[in-house]
Amino acid sequence: MRIVIVGGVAAGMSAAARARRHDETAEIVVLERGSEVSFANCGLPYHVSGEIADAASLLLHTPASLRAALNLDVRTEHEVLALDTGAQTVTVQTPDGLDTLSYDALVLAPGAVAARPPIEGLASPRVHTLRTVADAVGLRERVSGGDRRAVVLGAGFIGLEAAEALRHAGLDVHLVERADHVLPPLERELARLVRDELSDLGIRVHDGAAATRITPSGDADIVELDDGTRIPADLIVLSVGVTPDTGFARAAGIHTIRGAIAVDERGRTSAPGVWAAGDATARPTAVTGAVAPEALAGPANRAGRLVADDIFGIADARPVPASLGTAVVRVGALTAALTGANRDALDAAGISYRTLHLHPNQHAGYFPGAAPLHLIVHVADDGRLLGAQAVGTDGVDKRIDVLATAMRAGLAAADLIDLDLAYAPPYGQAKDPVNLVGMVAENVAAGRLRLWYADDLDTVRSDALVLDVRSATEFATGGIAGSLNIPHTELRDRLDEVRDAADGRPVRVLCAAGVRSNIAHRILANNGFDSASLSGGIQTLRHWYGADVDRILTPEGASA
Repeated sequence: MRIVIVGGVAAGMSAAARARRHDETAEIVVLERGSEVSFANCGLPYHVSGEIADAASLLLHTPASLRAALNLDVRTEHEVLALDTGAQTVTVQTPDGLDTLSYDALVLAPGAVAARPPIEGLASPRVHTLRTVADAVGLRERVSGGDRRAVVLGAGFIGLEAAEALRHAGLDVHLVERADHVLPPLERELARLVRDELSDLGIRVHDGAAATRITPSGDADIVELDDGTRIPADLIVLSVGVTPDTGFARAAGIHTIRGAIAVDERGRTSAPGVWAAGDATARPTAVTGAVAPEALAGPANRAGRLVADDIFGIADARPVPASLGTAVVRVGALTAALTGANRDALDAAGISYRTLHLHPNQHAGYFPGAAPLHLIVHVADDGRLLGAQAVGTDGVDKRIDVLATAMRAGLAAADLIDLDLAYAPPYGQAKDPVNLVGMVAENVAAGRLRLWYADDLDTVRSDALVLDVRSATEFATGGIAGSLNIPHTELRDRLDEVRDAADGRPVRVLCAAGVRSNIAHRILANNGFDSASLSGGIQTLRHWYGADVDRILTPEGASA
């Protein structure tokens, strides 16, 4: 049996290694267009920064090591130009010319290439991508060679890592993002924290702006943005997304969706005897069912392994699971992570949901180093967990991993209350932030807690009494114009003041993070008021409105 695998790195090499474990006699040929077949592409930005000093440490295996360990026939600098699914052959451009290779089973794992938007001057030699070890080495050489001004186009995961890496290496960095906030998959209110951290690092952020032209100018290029900004650059990193590298597959008649190879739950394509895995494939996502490509290393590795199982007809082989899209990124002192669907995806799918905002400490507040963990969780009307995101300085990845596991296991939000998570003061709280998500979700589902949101503010101010239940000292630092301040500890004795001020209107309560306003809400609800609590409190309000929050929270506008 001959298995031909197009593409190495994550999915391709996982399929090859698993196939060899199933069959010692199979001929397994891996065709890789590049010069490296197995490397740590997620580590590339950290070589640019100098944190990973030796590029060789990014090389996981070579053709020789794979031959020795797994008896794989790995051929680098072999580009597949065409395939004939009827004849079961692939046409390959090799260093020695064209070759035709037959197969019994074919695995397509060609990955993706950097997207190239229609920007005039994009062919400048100062424009680089960050997809291969050679890319990282080239960028590192430019950094070491004296480049001092960099522009990164695109503020997704790789763009953020590239911008931080270049800043860490001492460059003056501008980061340009066409969307209205950095890291577009992250919700707006959490993305604000990431943007502020980028600014604290000295990275100048241009969000809501797009590059339109790159013009040579003496010893630098000028990057022109659609808002009129002109930025001189010695170095430009293009990181506006990726495009599935599937031209040869499309030409062969294999079904694609948005340029990616459509596969079923076994990794099978529309052509018999042909499987596909990794960044070049499209499958329904776990939460919304939307079919889209996804460039993540973990799912690619796992899919390659499961495809090999299906090729050999393993009786108990598991299907390739729909991805939750779990991802994490470091930005300065912060970590941002997410899993599942965000608001945009849920709205596009027409899924009804409630959003919970929490700001618990990552470990016991009395233990030194306690810091807030900013959490957003989307919960369906039936209690299903739909998505979660977090930003903080510590403990972010741990909580998102737990929530991703709960989602994969099919736990409802209220089930999080019962998770038995490790606790000691340096590591967590007796009520872990994940447990707290379950408690808040249960209260909302049972009607014990009604929420209002930061984006409801204009309507709330016109139609309701805003009741601020923080202390008088906190309130003096800034309150919503026209709001009434009664500390939650005094509320029971001052209900008549609330009733008079409300004058028949609903009461919308807020505090710093949502804990005290929940207490106040229960007091009000139990006394017959139409009450709701601001999700996440003023912390979320500040994150949502960003620089505009000073217009909203003013000592002069508040009234006690």
